[in-house]
Amino acid sequence: MTSETDRDPSTGAPTFAYPVVLNLHDVPVLVVGAGPVAARKIEALAAAGAKVRVVATMIGASFDRSAAAEVRERPYRRDDLDGMRLVVTATGDPAVDAAVAADARRAGVWVNAADQPADCDVILPAVARAGRLSIAVSTDGASPALAGWLRDRCAELITPRVLAAADVLAAERIAIRAAGGSTEGLDWH
Repeated sequence: MTSETDRDPSTGAPTFAYPVVLNLHDVPVLVVGAGPVAARKIEALAAAGAKVRVVATMIGASFDRSAAAEVRERPYRRDDLDGMRLVVTATGDPAVDAAVAADARRAGVWVNAADQPADCDVILPAVARAGRLSIAVSTDGASPALAGWLRDRCAELITPRVLAAADVLAAERIAIRAAGGSTEGLDWH
């Protein structure tokens, strides 16, 4: 069952209805916070090639600084947004996260506020990744636990045989396009 807050009031569409996979290679991303939730997001962003700037009032000894291009150990300031193209705020303090989200929106920067869908322009799905395959599961921000459970079930589908098929199909697609053909409309089954 979907509540009214899960839908755009003008269109009736789900709030987060357009899935996208981003190329974050060398893209500047701000993460506000350095706790366990923020650390997972920092690690995933860095693995995707983002240039991560971390701003946090407290950085624990277990925080992996090597995942970040820059670490600012102090409270968030509006100028931390300068040059950023994406913001993730995961401080655990709803008031701070909401303020960061509001500043990001005013600056025209996409924002994800951990566990606060109302303060998000972007939500981060649960992802299973192997080789060139990624499976993302979203519940429109309603239940990250369910999305994680479904992700784990989907990950079981990514077998060595499926990974090999992805490589073969990619090579076939490249060959068809190199010969001047189109891959649109082909029956790949």
